[in-house]
Amino acid sequence: MARETLTKIFTPFFTTEEQGKGTGLGLYTVYSIVKEHHGTIEVESHPGAGTRFLICFPRIEAPAREPLAFTELQPSKGRETVLLVEDEEAIRTMLSQSLRNLGYTILEASDGVSALQVFADYGKAVHLLVSDVVMPRMSGTDLYDRLRAQKPELKALFMSGYPREVISARVVRDEEMELLAKPFTVQTLASRIREILDR
Repeated sequence: MARETLTKIFTPFFTTEEQGKGTGLGLYTVYSIVKEHHGTIEVESHPGAGTRFLICFPRIEAPAREPLAFTELQPSKGRETVLLVEDEEAIRTMLSQSLRNLGYTILEASDGVSALQVFADYGKAVHLLVSDVVMPRMSGTDLYDRLRAQKPELKALFMSGYPREVISARVVRDEEMELLAKPFTVQTLASRIREILDR
């Protein structure tokens, strides 16, 4: 990799792939996991010579924890209708299928403008908006404002790969946001959805 590319590889959503062919979350996910476990990650790369990653974790003396029972790892299920708005097709497809497998009815849209049309065309109750925050054409929070004008009781869960501090510069109602930081597991998403719907 060239030096300019090398400085961006751990940035959320940065990718050298064509649009729609890469999410830019792979190395960011690795970086997040390493940092969460107090490790370090270094990379050396030169065009035509390959790339080398060095990952180091601190040594600990504590015994390994017992693994969680399989039943504890099952994502929460539901029967409600969720409007899922995500501009990255690969992420949207994966989340949509995972939530359908848990029993939810999923309406999909690639951006806020499309979501307004999907919402209008559906004609039945939509219980929850799950939306990326930063999207082309319309932000997730602006979309939520437009939808709540039609359905005040609509609940929302926002997703973002950006830190909350970055988002708060764009979103006035920061303290009101139910925000899920990317990357996340299906279990975490399902748990947050269930928590919001049951509140």
